[in-house]
Amino acid sequence: MANVLRHLPELEGMELGYIQGLMKNMDEDQASLFAQVYRARRKDSQMILILTLLGFFGFAGLHRFILGQIGLGILYILTVGLCFIGTIVDLVNYKSLAYEYNVKMAHETLAMLSNSYPNIIEDK
Repeated sequence: MANVLRHLPELEGMELGYIQGLMKNMDEDQASLFAQVYRARRKDSQMILILTLLGFFGFAGLHRFILGQIGLGILYILTVGLCFIGTIVDLVNYKSLAYEYNVKMAHETLAMLSNSYPNIIEDK
């Protein structure tokens, strides 16, 4: 069982618990490889907050592009962040936006690594 905080000390809250559940059956080599790939793909919630704040002063929807939500990003640009209401809602929910994106990246990373390590995903 790999120690999540040793491999990914920047994780906190719900993301830490979720990643810990994914890494519970990994040995140290698998956990180290997962941590390297996942760290490169995840987005920090503070970065999402800063990008959302930029929506008030210039480029509304930049955070949606970074999170891979291209359609919403274009909608935010065309409507100035849905008349700033969408931007305000995203300011309140920035942690959940980052968490949802990071969960998606964790699953993609796990699927990618399962090609190299077929036993990395536990059969239920």
